[in-house]
Amino acid sequence: MEHFFNCPYCGAGISMILEIMPGPQQYIEDCEVCCNPMEISYSFDKGGLTSFQAISIEQ
Repeated sequence: MEHFFNCPYCGAGISMILEIMPGPQQYIEDCEVCCNPMEISYSFDKGGLTSFQAISIEQ
């Protein structure tokens, strides 16, 4: 599933493909514009995407 959001560092609009899997998912992904690492977390249920968060990682 494609999901659109803004980078927590530079504010750029980003498109990301989320894998639809049961339970919460969490991983680190670099912004394709500013290359800073973001912590991505999301979850799905039968109705679709229930939560999504992209936060900056303190360095």
